[in-house]
Amino acid sequence: MNQESGKPGEQEEVTGLVCEEADLKDGQMKEVTVGDQKVLLVRTHGQYSAIGNQCTHYSAALVKGALSGDRVRCPFHGACFNVKTGDIEEYPGLDSVPSYKVKLSHLFFVISGPASLVCAETLRQNCYQGRIIIMTKDTLLPFDKTKLSKAMNLDSSSILLRSSDFLQQYGIEVWTQKEVRGKKANCLTECSIYHVISLSSRPLSCPGSDLKGVNVLQCYEDAKEINGSSPGHKAVVIGASFIGMEVASYLSDKAASVALVGTSRYPYERSLGPEIGNMSMQMLEEQNVKFYMKDEVTEIRGENGKVKEVVLKSGTVLEADVVIAGIGNYILLLQGFCHELLSLFKQYMRTNIPDVFAAGDVTSFPLTIRGDQRVNIGHWQMSQAHGRIAALNMLKKPTKIESIPFFWTVLLGKSIRYAGYAEGYTEIVFKGKVEERKFVALYIKDEVVVAAASLMFDPAVSRVAELMATGQTLTKAQAQ
Repeated sequence: MNQESGKPGEQEEVTGLVCEEADLKDGQMKEVTVGDQKVLLVRTHGQYSAIGNQCTHYSAALVKGALSGDRVRCPFHGACFNVKTGDIEEYPGLDSVPSYKVKLSHLFFVISGPASLVCAETLRQNCYQGRIIIMTKDTLLPFDKTKLSKAMNLDSSSILLRSSDFLQQYGIEVWTQKEVRGKKANCLTECSIYHVISLSSRPLSCPGSDLKGVNVLQCYEDAKEINGSSPGHKAVVIGASFIGMEVASYLSDKAASVALVGTSRYPYERSLGPEIGNMSMQMLEEQNVKFYMKDEVTEIRGENGKVKEVVLKSGTVLEADVVIAGIGNYILLLQGFCHELLSLFKQYMRTNIPDVFAAGDVTSFPLTIRGDQRVNIGHWQMSQAHGRIAALNMLKKPTKIESIPFFWTVLLGKSIRYAGYAEGYTEIVFKGKVEERKFVALYIKDEVVVAAASLMFDPAVSRVAELMATGQTLTKAQAQ
């Protein structure tokens, strides 16, 4: 913001940042501080202007006066000033007030995750010229976290989503090894922070979870540690979800032994059904992975500060040199707020906290293909879609999310693909044979296909996803 004095022959420049200009509606004004000066910020006809806040007669605060059209009247003695130019238009007084050139500039903070980079790039693609900062607890620039559990021996440079040169070219700052836990964190002294979402993985809560050798797979360093410490040693994987199964698959030909503990009858039972879950378990059992299902960890025991064994609820004790928690749950951290997940998030990726948008695993959102049913889907692809929608709505371009959920997991080099939303399904129609590990599964609810999963049956899942995206319905009869 550049100042131009209202006194003839005199010019001066000051620079500053107005942080909350978007809070004003037409016909409103507010006092803001730029450096050590008080400035009157005004919005009229959809445009912002700024002039000095002190009347040149007896220094009354103009913000307490009356705004009408493009001029403000002093509350003390009635002097009037043009809010565009600062010119005095009615007396008493001799001088005009300083006028300022206003440049609107928000500061966007985006907390790292699959949504963050897409959000930042969408802001730039839509001509946003202000400052953008991605803040991450990780040591790396935004990277493909889906690869961490599939191949833990990758070089860090091979999993970066964008190079540092790319980010610099488009003016996207990345602050690594940082964490924000509030809407207004005052990381910069001259401005407030908007649009902040903070995530943290939920830690293991059982006794012994702090022993050396116990790992929660969250970041590149965790994957590197697991990859380095597992070969030739006994590994115990906690969790039969997608992350846990991928970790067990990766370690099956590297660790001396791999044991996997899960609470359900089969892996993926809730999401993909017992048939696919049983098949997946058999695939890993053939690689000498030992399963302990319908069980859970109650304690991790150690010796000299290092993990030695894992105790299960059933009483089974597993020898362990390395423990990996393959869990994907998150908690939301917003300073001063504590909300249940389903009550927090609204349409357009907005939350019930002003200027805070949410995207990714923590987000409950209306799913178009289920009649705007509010759902929580922790897919990488969906999180990236959230980032785009959040950015557009930050820019006052109301946009609803209409993406079709699409997911994949890799076991022993083979990919299971999934699209749609199968929660509440009542039946599965199979094409091909699960036991032959070549099939497509069509999930039925209310006589229509609501999701599909496949193995070695491409592009069946993509076709179902495209039918859903174009608003078409695949009935049970058609599936059969």
